[in-house]
Amino acid sequence: MTLLAFDMGGTAVKYALVAQDRAIIDKGKFKTPDTLEGLINTLEATKNTYSTHSLDGLAFSCPGAVDNESGIIGGASAIPYIHHFPFKQLLEEKLALPITLENDANCAALAETWLGVAKNVHDILFIIVGSGIGGAVIKDGKIHAGAHLHGGEFGYMIMNDKLENLSDTGTVVNASARIAKRKGLSSLNGVEAFQLKEAGDQIAIDEIEAMYRNLARGIFNLQYVYDPELIVIGGGVSERADFLPSIQAELDTLLAKITIAKVAPTIVSCAFGNDANLIGAVAKFNQIHH
Repeated sequence: MTLLAFDMGGTAVKYALVAQDRAIIDKGKFKTPDTLEGLINTLEATKNTYSTHSLDGLAFSCPGAVDNESGIIGGASAIPYIHHFPFKQLLEEKLALPITLENDANCAALAETWLGVAKNVHDILFIIVGSGIGGAVIKDGKIHAGAHLHGGEFGYMIMNDKLENLSDTGTVVNASARIAKRKGLSSLNGVEAFQLKEAGDQIAIDEIEAMYRNLARGIFNLQYVYDPELIVIGGGVSERADFLPSIQAELDTLLAKITIAKVAPTIVSCAFGNDANLIGAVAKFNQIHH
């Protein structure tokens, strides 16, 4: 089986030609078109560049509340024109191949359960830390989407009386914004925020430590809600060598204060980086068509 996988982002659409033995034969990307018509035309042109290959289908990783059965993507995203109509049916009609759709965070999780750090694990939570916090619930090796397709939307977890959620309190993007505000700076990115912390800036230290503390609390609560075998953490910041140990240290502090029903979450970093959504999209296609 040879598939063409697409990872649809607000800035760029990445794609990969994936062989039956799971190897990526070729990959590339194009700027996300401004219109639906532009997207369809570019997808068709990309598909046609692989006309010498016998393609069995197209696998899509998409933002939003993806319903593969109805073919409709609910919610909202940085690609507004893909939402709230039978997107899958349009793709199948225009591209003349079987199509599968899956949410991007779910795809990243499926990549790990198929070939990554959670390959032999059945019940997993996957947390992706980016500009917000998303994730996925894996039950018996399959995505649990939930009654409203919001399974794994851990970022909406309310963390305090100000009604700030985990995306507000547990991401580098928002920690950086708070550091910038407290220091009177117009802006500050994540790299700069960590540089300030490493240089001993107390405001940066306070805000980044608060971020780790909130992530640890969220993870602690999720462990007791679902009791997974494994919690996999992804997203660009998770590649920092100090990221997981810092969360683990906050979890250890928290667990030291607990006297009953002690369950320590097992946290690991994801194996796949930029290709995770593409690999997971292929995993979804295989689940549907095998």
